[in-house]
Amino acid sequence: MLNYNFNWSVIWRNWDKFLDALLLGLGLAVLSLIIGCVIGLLLAYARTSNSKWLQWSSWAYVELIRNTPLLLLIFMCYFGLPELGIRFLDKIESFILTLSLYAGAYMAEVFRSGLTSIPKQYVEAAKSIGMRPWQRQRWVVLPVMFRITLPAISNNLISLFKDTSLAAAIAIPELTFTARQVNANTYRVMEAWLTASALYLVTAYAIALMLRALERRYASIR
Repeated sequence: MLNYNFNWSVIWRNWDKFLDALLLGLGLAVLSLIIGCVIGLLLAYARTSNSKWLQWSSWAYVELIRNTPLLLLIFMCYFGLPELGIRFLDKIESFILTLSLYAGAYMAEVFRSGLTSIPKQYVEAAKSIGMRPWQRQRWVVLPVMFRITLPAISNNLISLFKDTSLAAAIAIPELTFTARQVNANTYRVMEAWLTASALYLVTAYAIALMLRALERRYASIR
C-alpha cells in the first residue's frame, strides 16, 4: 500500500528556482540550436560540394559526433579541454559549445536533405533572370530549404531542450539539477521529480504547438 504523503509546499517555496532553471534550459537549447544551424549549414554545403576532401571531412565529423554519447562529449569538453590548455570556457560556455557541435552534426543531415530536395527548376529560373550565385542562395535556395526543413528543425529544438538535462552532470543549475538539489535539501523525492517532469512536458508541448503554427504559416505561403 502506498503511504507517501505529498507536501507540495516545498515546490511553492522553491518555485522561483524551478522557473529560473527552466528559462536557463530554454536559453541553452535555443542558443545551441542557432549555433548548430550555422555549423550544420556549412557542413551541408560541404557534403553537397564537388570537393571530395570537403565531403569526406564533413562526413567524418557528422559520423563521429552522432555516434558518440552526448554525455561523453560534455565530459570531454568540460574536463578534457582544460587539460589541453583551453581554460577560458566556464561550465555554461563549455556546455553550449558541446551542445552546438552536437546539434550541428544533426542539422547537417537535415540541411543536406533540404538542399538536395530543392526542385532544380527553381535554381534554373533564378539563373535565367540573371541572379548571381550568392543571390540564388540568398533569395531562392535558403528560403526554400528552410521551408522544407522547418519540421525537422522544430523536432531538433525540442530534442535539444530535453538534452539540456545532461547539463546537471557538470553542475549547471538547469531543471534536472534544480530538482535534484531540492530533493537533496528537502527529501521530497516525488514532488521534486514530478515537478521537473511536468515542466519538461508542458514546455516541450508548448514549443511543439508554436512551431507547428509557424510551419502552417509557411506552408500557406505560395
